[in-house]
Amino acid sequence: MSDTPIRSALVTGNSSGLGLGLTRMLMRGGAAVYGLSRSGCPASTTGDVQVDLADDAAIAPAMARLLDGVERLDLVVLNAGLLGNIQSMQEADIRELRQVMDVNVWANKPILDHLLSSGVEVGQIVAISSGASVSGNFGWSGYSISKAALNMFVQLYAHEFPGTPMHSLAPGLIDTAMQEYISQEVDTERFPALKRLQEARGTEVMPDNDTAAQGILNSLERLRTVPTGSFVDLREL
Repeated sequence: MSDTPIRSALVTGNSSGLGLGLTRMLMRGGAAVYGLSRSGCPASTTGDVQVDLADDAAIAPAMARLLDGVERLDLVVLNAGLLGNIQSMQEADIRELRQVMDVNVWANKPILDHLLSSGVEVGQIVAISSGASVSGNFGWSGYSISKAALNMFVQLYAHEFPGTPMHSLAPGLIDTAMQEYISQEVDTERFPALKRLQEARGTEVMPDNDTAAQGILNSLERLRTVPTGSFVDLREL
């Protein structure tokens, strides 16, 4: 855990995967955790609201319900995201690309706008990005584009949260449902950059959700030393 105690946190996309791991680790450290996800968090959070994060009009009212009476969040983790299909750009359906962008990027706008307009004090903001945002490897298509856009989104919003460290963070390999899809359904002969992900599964190189979540929380103090608005790869921090 960070040297600075986290007493309250907002985690999006915490119904499973890394978001659920972050929720569990934060709660284990004594934090009040507020969750926003489509399916709802299976852990017993302080507050939890279900909302389709692809529906931008529904997010602001959901935030108002979730954070009613909350004056401060020590940590906000913008974690919710979609992988989409591993495919060539030519094969990618533009409707699917829009949905990935809506969840991975634009869902974060009404969330941050609510925090700004409601006057909730925020200690630190971390948006979960990916190495795919800079690698440009064949097959990542909409996911790679959305995470690259998320990096710039964070850089721009950082100007609007003066005094609040804000970063987009690539957490490294994590054994999530995304890896299940990559391991079982992706043709690595066609998409060779993904072969290393298949090979890493089940090894210490690809930790489980709780271990990866704890690694992120342990990095928060170091992250504060990096210029706000930056994209950071946790493996290089």
